[in-house]
Amino acid sequence: MITIAISDFRAHIQEYLGYISRGEEIVITSRGKEIARIIPPENKIDSARKRLKELAKTAVLKNVTDPISVDWKSST
Repeated sequence: MITIAISDFRAHIQEYLGYISRGEEIVITSRGKEIARIIPPENKIDSARKRLKELAKTAVLKNVTDPISVDWKSST
């Protein structure tokens, strides 16, 4: 996390946007007090992969294309 004064952010906005695009979080201050926090966007693909890994730990996965072994009768 990078903490900078608003005047520094204004003067070097392109540089700080580069940091953000590489995953850094920026805290902007004014007179020593935090006034804003800029965080990089969530990488949705990585987040989805992490969620799937967690789900795979508890999920029961089977082949859904094979026919089932249960005979059923239509109610009509």
